[in-house]
Amino acid sequence: MVLLAGLLPNPKLETSVLSISLNTCAMVYMIPLGLSGATRVSNELGAGRPQAARLAACTAVFLVATEGVVAAIVLILVRKLWGYCYSTEEEVVAYVAEMLVLLAGSHFLDVYDLIAYHNSGTARGCGWQKIGAIVNLGAYYLFGIPAGVILAFVYHFGGKGLWLGITLALFAQALLLLIVTLQTNWEKQAKKAADRVTSELPNIEENTE
Repeated sequence: MVLLAGLLPNPKLETSVLSISLNTCAMVYMIPLGLSGATRVSNELGAGRPQAARLAACTAVFLVATEGVVAAIVLILVRKLWGYCYSTEEEVVAYVAEMLVLLAGSHFLDVYDLIAYHNSGTARGCGWQKIGAIVNLGAYYLFGIPAGVILAFVYHFGGKGLWLGITLALFAQALLLLIVTLQTNWEKQAKKAADRVTSELPNIEENTE
């Protein structure tokens, strides 16, 4: 996204603001990342507790959804001041204020994607890394980047267009992972996890000997 920003009419401003936005996004992302580590779907499935795995997933979704709303509100409230942490140029500060409104929306979607796939997520907890990889590839590289390029260069939204492309990618990713989560058969996944553990026991015993 930053590389594409260098091709926009005002590359110095665009790359500066996008870098600030990405830095802010990464910083705020650490909060739900920490929350997601508190609940582990895979642990409960491995222990043969499908209902506990479902509760872990629901709890994680509730926690990060609450954090997403609070963080989005804070970002919107400080949007006119946040740019001063990085620059004293009014043009940069004003542009950052506009970007933070978009960043607030993308962060809310990003925290759901974090729970649905990463760490304690349903897809990873159930051993569906292949599904997660396909969803990420399609959402970001086949949908998000082309959408961002069209919005930025065809419809002349500039850096905001690039960020909107990423936001659309997050929305597509969240929607697809939500469908996967809603269709999860927890009892079946718990049985599969138990079977995987049982199948690995002979190998573990051999290595121990």
